Amino acid sequence: MSGDDRQNELAREHKERQARRAAEENAKGRRNTFIGAGVAVVLVAGGIVAATTLFGGKAENVSAASTPSPSASASTSSEPEPSFTPRTGPISCSYTKDTQDVPKKFVGFPPKKPSAATMKIKTMTVRTNHGDIVIEVDPKMTPCTINSMAFLAKKNFFDNTKCHRLVTPENSGVGLLQCGDPKALADGKNPTDGQGTAGYVFGDEAAGAMPYTRGVVFLTQPTDSQGQNSSQFAISTTNENAQLDPAYSVLGMVTSGMEVIDKVAAGGFIVNQDDVTGDGGSTAPKNPIIIKDVVLSAK
Repeated sequence: MSGDDRQNELAREHKERQARRAAEENAKGRRNTFIGAGVAVVLVAGGIVAATTLFGGKAENVSAASTPSPSASASTSSEPEPSFTPRTGPISCSYTKDTQDVPKKFVGFPPKKPSAATMKIKTMTVRTNHGDIVIEVDPKMTPCTINSMAFLAKKNFFDNTKCHRLVTPENSGVGLLQCGDPKALADGKNPTDGQGTAGYVFGDEAAGAMPYTRGVVFLTQPTDSQGQNSSQFAISTTNENAQLDPAYSVLGMVTSGMEVIDKVAAGGFIVNQDDVTGDGGSTAPKNPIIIKDVVLSAK
């Protein structure tokens, strides 16, 4: 090989490495959360019990969809079970500007210190065009998360937004409904569905505190990211989600309204072929779920 040929080859390899690095960085910045089936299996034995007791929920709300397979529910894991300890002492939350080049709807930053009223919140009701979805929450466990949701709800941030992503075990190995992107069109055509934020991000709380079984609600964030929570959240529709990597902050658990999601899910979904992430992650419900209002209450 001549010197010129070798130089050309080195230049080509350098460009290829640059392209790969750019692609990796771009992927990390994408806001659409893709939760695949091929992730680490977490301990499921007792998982439904954990999901029904930590937020005081009822068993029928989380166990109606499916039964974990024997392999998934085997108690052979050497990993310790995740803890879920209430926060004590003064609470100060950190909300920082979202610097990613993604669609945003900024209505301000939540207060750093949750108010006394916020710390008494017990439910978060998502009022949709199909009916109410009531989520039991506990600000003693996730004060900064509830503080953020309460702030956005008071600003009418979620009003008239569409849940942009419906995933089923048949197409992805897991089941969930994802909402909270203020810019999502949920039409199967908008390439940035799933990337929208509230213009700020905050750290993880109670991540992995329980398996994400049916009825568990958790925050979503970009793949392979930590501490990048914002306005988006997902509602688990199946116990098969217990296999998910325990990296998502727990918001609460549905105590009524799962039938709303089940009915819409039965109508199917639209695959967005132009999704910027390239794997059809924006699978919007064919029968749209539109959030009319979100209300957090001490009742």
